[in-house]
Amino acid sequence: MKHPVASIAVLSFAMCALIYLSGSGRVFGQPDKEGISKVDRDFMTEAAQGGMAEVKLGQLAADKGNSADVKRFGQQMVDDHGKANQELMSLAQTKNVTLPTDLGKHQKTYDKLQKLSGDDFDKAYIKDMVEDHKDDVKAFQKQAERGQDRDVKEWAAKTLPTLQDHLKMAQDMQDMRDGKHKK
Repeated sequence: MKHPVASIAVLSFAMCALIYLSGSGRVFGQPDKEGISKVDRDFMTEAAQGGMAEVKLGQLAADKGNSADVKRFGQQMVDDHGKANQELMSLAQTKNVTLPTDLGKHQKTYDKLQKLSGDDFDKAYIKDMVEDHKDDVKAFQKQAERGQDRDVKEWAAKTLPTLQDHLKMAQDMQDMRDGKHKK
C-alpha cells in the first residue's frame, strides 16, 4: 500500500517535465533568460530529487522499519521533506524552473533498501540517512552562503536547520546501534 503523503509528493513532481539546461552555452554562474543561474538551477534539481528520495525512503522506513525509532524517524522524513518539497515546487514555479520527477542517483539506494528487512534494513537505512544528510547539510550551507538567487538562498537557509536536526537524529540512532550511548 502506498503512503498517501509520498504519493502526493511524487504526483506533484510528476506534473513537471524535466528541463535541464546543460550545454546551453551560458557562462557558469550567469543567470539564464529566466534569471536563474545554472548553479541555482542545479541545486534546485538536486534538492528536488533528494527530497523525493527522503519521502520515499521515509515511507519505506515507516512501513518496514524494525525498531520504533526507525519507524518514527522515517515518518518524520516523510512529513518534513514532504513539506520542503512543496515549498521547493512552489519556488520553482515562480522561477520558471521545472523540477525532475525521478529519484536520480537515489533510485539505487531505494532499490537496495527495498530488498532488506528487519535489523539489516534498520542498519542500512540509518547509515544512508547519516551519509545523505551530511551531504545535504553541506550542499544547503553552500547554497545559503553562495547561491545567486536571493529566494533560492533564503529557502536553503530556512531548510538547513531541519536538515541539521535530521543529521543529528540519524547520528544519535547510529551511535545507539553501535553502543556509543551519550549521557
